[in-house]
This record gives sequence, C-alpha cells and structure tokens, in this order.
Amino acid sequence: MAEEQAANQQQDLPQQQFTMQRIYTKDLSFESPGSPGIFRKQWQPKVNVDLNTKSDKIDDNGNYEVVLTITITAKVDDETAFLVEVQQAGIFFISGIEGENLRRVLGTACPNILFPYARENIDAIVVKGGFPPVMLAPVNFEGLYQQALAQAQAQASAEGAEGGEAATH
Repeated sequence: MAEEQAANQQQDLPQQQFTMQRIYTKDLSFESPGSPGIFRKQWQPKVNVDLNTKSDKIDDNGNYEVVLTITITAKVDDETAFLVEVQQAGIFFISGIEGENLRRVLGTACPNILFPYARENIDAIVVKGGFPPVMLAPVNFEGLYQQALAQAQAQASAEGAEGGEAATH
C-alpha cells in the first residue's frame, strides 16, 4: 500500500526536463588599440576578466536564452594591449523546475555549459590578433551564484533597515 502511494505521488510530480537546444556566439569583439607598438614591449600583461550572465524566457514553451558575457582586458605598462568580449549564448528547454531552483539552473548549469565555448572563442580570437593564447581557468558558477545571492540579501536587509529608520523619524 505504501509503495502504491509513493508511486502515485511520483506520478503527480511534474516531470523535470533540462535540455540544451542550441549554442551560439551572440557577439564577439576584439580590439588591439596599441598595435603594432605593443608587440615591441615585454609581454607581462595585467589581465582583467569580467564575467556576467543573464537569462530571458523566450517563449511560453519553456525555452530560455542564457547569455554568458566575458570581457578580458590585457594591459602592458598601462597601455591596452587588447580587449576582447564574447557573448556566448544558448537556448535551453527547462520544464518542471520553478522558482529558486529555476534561477539556480539558469545561473549555474547553463553558464557551465556555455563557458568552454566562450573560452575557445576568446583563445582563438586573441591568437589571431597576434597575442599569446589566453587560458581561462575554470569558473565556479555555483560559488558566484551563492555570492550574488548573499549580496542581494545583504542589500535588501540594508535597504529594509534604512527604510525602517526613515519611517521612525
């Protein structure tokens, strides 16, 4: 009897599905404003890497577009050697996952899938620009997601405290 109830409860739960539909480069730009003079300098760049993700529901059938944007700036002696930005995107079908779990999938699983494609695009365009390869280290998107969640909660509680003070004055 208990087994029947468990089977019925499982049937009542919505089936969770997560499928990659398509991966594509949405935007790719490369600038080398200091060339050709930059090639004469000792190659010991200061490299800055910025990551950003965004997601949008693109239809009512459960399809979402997730865009991972990576911007890399390499400078030598305060002169920009190169600036590369890639927007690596994907369309993902997600069904039976809602609320916080959906946000987590869009903010962690999808960027994890997109990252190797973005890394490959960046490496290829930098080498074609005449520079040594850029080997981006793996990214912990789960950690970044948790950090962003904590910052949002801290900001919300700080704003709530400020709002509370304003109401008492």
